[in-house]
Amino acid sequence: MIRAKNLVKTFTKTVQKNRKIEFNAVDDISFEAEKGEIVGLLGPNGAGKTTLLRMLAGLMAPTEGEVSVIAGDGETVRGENLKRHIGYLSANTKLYGRFSAREILKFYGRVYGMEDEAIDRRTEEIINVLGMEKFADNRIDKLSTGQMQRASISRCLIHDPEIYIFDEPTLGLDILSSSAIIDFMKAEKEKGKTVIYSTHYMEEAEYLCDRIVMINEGKIVCNDSFDNLKKDTGSQNLREVFRKLIENKMESAANE
Repeated sequence: MIRAKNLVKTFTKTVQKNRKIEFNAVDDISFEAEKGEIVGLLGPNGAGKTTLLRMLAGLMAPTEGEVSVIAGDGETVRGENLKRHIGYLSANTKLYGRFSAREILKFYGRVYGMEDEAIDRRTEEIINVLGMEKFADNRIDKLSTGQMQRASISRCLIHDPEIYIFDEPTLGLDILSSSAIIDFMKAEKEKGKTVIYSTHYMEEAEYLCDRIVMINEGKIVCNDSFDNLKKDTGSQNLREVFRKLIENKMESAANE
């Protein structure tokens, strides 16, 4: 499982007349994602989702608070050691165009200190799971958008992490490519993996996620199952839940 405790990320921005002010992109966020659970992270643009995901993945240090992973052997992991337990896909991952997907997997496997035999075995598993057989040996710069996204996801899997953190993994993809990625996440959940899944596609989150964590202006607005959120807000779907919670949050802020 992965645990965020009182996470804060403060940035400085320049406003009128070169005056600098500080603001919290993430403001005292705490939550957990359990083994065998898919947690959807939702929020409007600028809510702090990507900043939060980067801190969870160990790529950005929090200003305050901490991230920890409880590994399968019960060890509590923090700091730089987080990365070996996590597969992180950012929303703007770039891959070296002259490599094939297979070559990228070998490269990342060696980065993680894996033996070539283990890399080759794991590569074949990933190619099969993500349906990459037809393009695994093609250069990245010759792939379609959906194929390239599957190649991007594949390099997050090579070290067989316990936790996946995906930022908009199906953005702009066709139905077949999206389905392959969604089916993969469901299968990994059944294996006991933890998945944190950020998306703007409400229907995907409804179908896929066990629990919804919604944030706005760097703070958690809700942390509950979809069924409970529907009941609490009197809504029929997650899109309506999202709208009502964000509007209520904005209205409360205006009245303070």
